[in-house]
Formats: sequence, structure tokens, C-alpha cells
Amino acid sequence: MEPLTDKQIRSSFVNCTKGEAGRMRLPADFAELPWGDLDFLGWIDPGAPLKAHLVLPREDGLVGITLRVPSTGRTSAVKSSLCHACLTGHASSGVTLFAAPLAGTAGREGNTVGTYLCADLACPLYVRGKRQPKLRHGRYEENLTLEEQIARTMDNLSAFADKVLGLR
Repeated sequence: MEPLTDKQIRSSFVNCTKGEAGRMRLPADFAELPWGDLDFLGWIDPGAPLKAHLVLPREDGLVGITLRVPSTGRTSAVKSSLCHACLTGHASSGVTLFAAPLAGTAGREGNTVGTYLCADLACPLYVRGKRQPKLRHGRYEENLTLEEQIARTMDNLSAFADKVLGLR
């Protein structure tokens, strides 16, 4: 992914107001992000830990999505869960259900769509082996090439973005 500016990020959001986009905090390590290893930008808002954000490059431009992070109780470290984007297996606490208000009128009326994603939104780093999930056996072995795994992750996130935009 090419490095993004603050302005590019804030102007990409489709399911929040311009004011909300202006108030969100960028990742704490924004200046040091490993852009070459990222296919999308995802982070938990450091100023509002129950909010998260995704910025996806798509053919029609950047699409930013604001997400709600549920406040959860204890989860079992024995169970495992699978991220619906990158298909990385985690201990159950490593995957979170993120809910996104729909874009436009439907979102203002309270309609949402959700998906299970890596709790730290670091899918590109898991796919590339730069970060390891907290499972006894690590990331599952696949026969797909790295490029195919990246394409699958982006296809899955693009399908989620389509739902937020009301295209599916």
C-alpha cells in the first residue's frame, strides 16, 4: 500500500460525518507504519477504544469505514476463532466482531453490518508472517501463494465494504 496522508484518510470515510472523521485519532505509530507490508490500514482509535477504522484501497478510490468494537467480557483462551478477512486462526480473544454503520440514510437510522476480524486489525502482517497469532500451532499452513492470500483478504474486505456501501 502506498503511504497515505492524514487528509486522504479522513476524506475517505463513507459511514461517519466529516466532524467524526476530523476528530478520530490516527494510529499512535502512524509515522512508523510499515506501508510496504500493508494492503489496507486498520486501527483501534487511541482516543476511543470502542471505535476502530479501516481504510481500503479500491479500484474506485479509498474507502474508509468506521467500526464499533463491542465491549466484551472474558473469553476462553482454549477456544479458537477465525478472522473472516485473512482466515488467520486466533485464540478466541484474538478475533472480534466489528460492527459498521451502513453508509447514508440506512446508517443514520441505526442499521449496521458486522464481520469477525483480527482484533488488532493486523491481517496483512499475519498473512505475511510478520506477526504470529497466539495459537499453539501458529498460523495454519495453506497451499495458496502469498499473493493469492493477499488477494483473498482484500476480496473479503471489499465484500464487507460493499455491504457497508449498500452495494450487496
